[in-house]
Amino acid sequence: MRRIITFGTFDVLHIGHIRILKRAREYGDYLIVGVSSDALNFSKKGRNPIYPYSSRKELLASMRFVDEVFMEESLEKKREYIVKSQADVLVMGDDWKGKFDEFKDVCEVVYLPRTPSISTTEIIEIIKDSNG
Repeated sequence: MRRIITFGTFDVLHIGHIRILKRAREYGDYLIVGVSSDALNFSKKGRNPIYPYSSRKELLASMRFVDEVFMEESLEKKREYIVKSQADVLVMGDDWKGKFDEFKDVCEVVYLPRTPSISTTEIIEIIKDSNG
């Protein structure tokens, strides 16, 4: 069985998230998703996520192509998460191309193209502007 792992915040779930998760699952038999904790999201982006971790986890866990969801609490623990999950493949969006190559010694690393013209940040800005 090939195990795939990916990571993200997955806040304001959109079609780009769905597509990359579906494509990630095609690389193996079991998809594991590390979801940023609320504190990690704040440290990365300088803002709290729109939806709390528990809601984001529940949304992802309900998808038929996602087999396991866990909390990512630290960017520095990526290697530990990959090894602990016994992942064969790490899949990330190509906006991260090259940033995870350091893990090629423990698993295959694949960067998938993102869905063009959509991002959580853009969606949040559109909502803010429309309520302004």
